[in-house]
Amino acid sequence: MSKKIKIFDLTKQYKSLSNQINRNVKKVLSSGNYILGDNVKNFETKFSKFVGSKYAISCNSGTDALLLSLKSLNIGRGDEVITTPFTYFATAETIVLAGAKPVFVDINPQTFNIDHTKIINAITKKTKAVMPVHIFGQMANIIEIKKICKKYNLKLIEDCAQSFGAKENKLYSGTFGDFGCFSFFPTKNLGCAGDGGMIITNNYQNMHMVKQLRNHGGITRNLHSHVGYNSRLDEIQASILMIKLKNIKKLNGKRNKIANLYKAQIKNNKITTPYELNVSSHVYNQFTLIVQNRNKFMKYLSKYKIPYGVYYPLPVYKQKALKSFNYKYRLNNVEKITKQCISLPIYPELTNDSVKYISEVINGYK
Repeated sequence: MSKKIKIFDLTKQYKSLSNQINRNVKKVLSSGNYILGDNVKNFETKFSKFVGSKYAISCNSGTDALLLSLKSLNIGRGDEVITTPFTYFATAETIVLAGAKPVFVDINPQTFNIDHTKIINAITKKTKAVMPVHIFGQMANIIEIKKICKKYNLKLIEDCAQSFGAKENKLYSGTFGDFGCFSFFPTKNLGCAGDGGMIITNNYQNMHMVKQLRNHGGITRNLHSHVGYNSRLDEIQASILMIKLKNIKKLNGKRNKIANLYKAQIKNNKITTPYELNVSSHVYNQFTLIVQNRNKFMKYLSKYKIPYGVYYPLPVYKQKALKSFNYKYRLNNVEKITKQCISLPIYPELTNDSVKYISEVINGYK
């Protein structure tokens, strides 16, 4: 393969949309209105219409989306939130920042998502919420998780950082819970040119509280009802995201085509390709394999100049930052998966020739 393959390539998508993006950005800069202006309002409206929620409140990042949701529900010291140990650290980090304790349950080894059958045993008198992550673009079993939350009177916060556009029962991820939280980090399916996030809800009080908390605890200038945060999506990012939102179905469709090409072409019994549920759609933010000897496989890929990523090398409860909780977990599935998972390049602009080359190299792995 003469042309270098990247783990992701943000420049190609920019080039394909550059005329529209440059025009929008110049318009924002010329306006002199950079924070919480018409672009943000319009993007929030279009986003809520796309996913089918009553309200959409933009913020600074996917991390802030989670934190603002927790704080708006008054979850804090002495509370517990059940979540997955197989996720980016921000999921647990925000629970800790809110003052609560993350409680982890094991994952389904096929989908890598939280195993809903293990949630009930983790519920205590201190449990206030469940925070599932729709990992790599495939939804957790959100229908069953919602039933559990309803039965035990728990709040449901969906971490949709990697699942924008995924559906179950014809409903988009994020619309099942009290809150749905999205990230617009540049490598996400809907990514901006910096940091950005969105919170969706169907509850007016939830929306009103989040709107206050994202802007120093108030909506009216210089009047503050709460101690809040500086967590606002800026006008430039909103103007870029509106362009990409128009194209998201097409972009997610390309990800699925690439995933299907990988699945059709990778034929090696040492490699397990992603498992896809029939009840929900997958948007493939990551294309994650399982391989027995990951270190050996990584060296093999490097030999042929194939980039890869390891998401994630440790269960979250083993992260040094959470040492003070003195966790004693031994969750077999996540312990095993974190030693075997490895992700291949997948983004809409990845060429068929690149997928073919990567697949052929993998088929030669022994």
